[in-house]
Amino acid sequence: MPPLNSFGVNGNPGDIICSLTQSQMAINETAGGPSAKSPIYSCSHYAPKVLLNLNALRQNSRFCDVEIVVGGTVIQAHRAVLSAASAYFEAMFRPELGLSEGKQKSVTLHSIRPDILKLLIDFVYTGTVEIKQNNVQELLAAADMIQLPEVVDGCCEYLCRELHSSNALGILRFAEAHNCRQLADAAATYVYTNFPKVALEDELLDIPYQMLMKVISSESLRVDSEYQVFKAALRWIKHDVVPRRRYVFEILSHVRLALVPVGLIDQAIAECRDVSLKIALRSVRKDLTSKRGQLVPLRVCPRVCAKKSIYIIGGSRREQSAGWTPADCIFESVIKYDIFRREWIESAPMQIGRILPGVATLGGKIFVIGGERGSQILANGEVYDTQNNNWEPMAPMVVPRCEFGLCALGGTLYAMGGWIGEDIGGSIECYDPMKNQWRMVGDLPEPRFSMGVVSFEGLIYIVGGCTTSSRHLPDLISYNPVTHEWNSLARMQTARCQMGVAILDRFLYVVGGNSSQQEVLFTVERYSFDENKWSMVAPMSVSRASPAVAAADGLLYVAGGDQPCEINFYRAQVTISSFECYDPMNDQWKVCPDLPTSRSEAGAVVV
Repeated sequence: MPPLNSFGVNGNPGDIICSLTQSQMAINETAGGPSAKSPIYSCSHYAPKVLLNLNALRQNSRFCDVEIVVGGTVIQAHRAVLSAASAYFEAMFRPELGLSEGKQKSVTLHSIRPDILKLLIDFVYTGTVEIKQNNVQELLAAADMIQLPEVVDGCCEYLCRELHSSNALGILRFAEAHNCRQLADAAATYVYTNFPKVALEDELLDIPYQMLMKVISSESLRVDSEYQVFKAALRWIKHDVVPRRRYVFEILSHVRLALVPVGLIDQAIAECRDVSLKIALRSVRKDLTSKRGQLVPLRVCPRVCAKKSIYIIGGSRREQSAGWTPADCIFESVIKYDIFRREWIESAPMQIGRILPGVATLGGKIFVIGGERGSQILANGEVYDTQNNNWEPMAPMVVPRCEFGLCALGGTLYAMGGWIGEDIGGSIECYDPMKNQWRMVGDLPEPRFSMGVVSFEGLIYIVGGCTTSSRHLPDLISYNPVTHEWNSLARMQTARCQMGVAILDRFLYVVGGNSSQQEVLFTVERYSFDENKWSMVAPMSVSRASPAVAAADGLLYVAGGDQPCEINFYRAQVTISSFECYDPMNDQWKVCPDLPTSRSEAGAVVV
């Protein structure tokens, strides 16, 4: 008998290890004899070896007792192996059920592609399968049919990783059709969280009426404004207007139209070409304006997950009568404005006061990074959880920066340019929230600070600012973080720095700032991403440099900023508390409740 050294714990590293485990003890009892405890023998490689040998037998057509025929392709297999892996085959081959397949040498399956069935039977014998974009749906459907839940789970995990605005609704329909609850929940969450993007995709046009109703009635829709829901509902109806217009009142009853400006409803009526749908929309408008509420609800609240708060973060205060010192005028405080209640509320303060920080939202959290405190330029950052109302530290940037650009794109943050000490920065770094890590990814065409930076449809846009060669720039450039390509676009009408920027309805708005004539500006201009063209809009009621700017619920909000003031016979910049909003429908600004305290050089985000 050969030695058993390969089974011991002291065997060679290359040996296959089998072991005697002490975790379970068997008690062997003999009649009239003493009880004895013996360890249970376990061999870790035995099951894989048997599976490997069974697959080798199948590939050599040895001991095969059934042929699975699909689409003219014949796949040989063992009934016992298929039955052990799949309840579908076990029921098919069980003799007592009396099915004809139980006795047949050849069994024909329908509704499965030959290549898909081969992959599944390979999985039965190997436990592995290659899931790809071009086979995942057929693989999941077939695995669900022949009851291989392990493959179904693998396909669901794959599809969860592939969720995108262009396919989320299709994956949701597919998951619900095959009762894949976990995948359906993940797809629904993606749709609700990214509804503004999902609503622009072609998939929306073909979803069934019941799914549209489920989506637009959800409290979980994370929308910038209820108008986005209204627009999505009309887009679905108009795609096949004759059969779908009969649902208009039921669909619109789930849109919170009382939160949609009447001017936008009028615009929808004017653009409608179908007479019956136009009449229905006029009836809804009349119901809203007359306050009858017979067709659509009048007493509605914003959706739970709708973006409804503007956060003003950090910044500084310099008032004419304050007699301040540099340390006194730097804010750690954070205030938020509820756009529906029209009131200011204090939030948890940051751990470090900052002026001119980078501020962005990512994954429902607020990231505040860099900035300046006194004469120190910061690299560190903090993350605010709006649900728990608390701040946590995050990894510092590679380079300390203030007056720089920060934006979120593709699940990451991009920081670029700014003051980096005594020099102007030209580097770009990227933050991975999963790794909590920054890394350098490129450079600006020219070092720049005090510019506006936003992201839109996969590109990063940089507007205005200062370089070593020019203190006030009119240019607009775009950056593709995938290809690292830069493009020059149409220039602003007014060269600016220290302005506020925000995106609203496919326009980039540039608000106030300082001009080349050293004046603080009232003016506002906007850039059309679709037309590559700038145009002036109505000016603000007050001039502002370094204001906090954000877009929410179809309006552009501008808070605080600097204004010039004569103090003790010299010209200085003082902070203001003025807060106003711009309505692009009527090209007008209206006054909002003032900031609790004057503030400038702060960040603004909407959550």
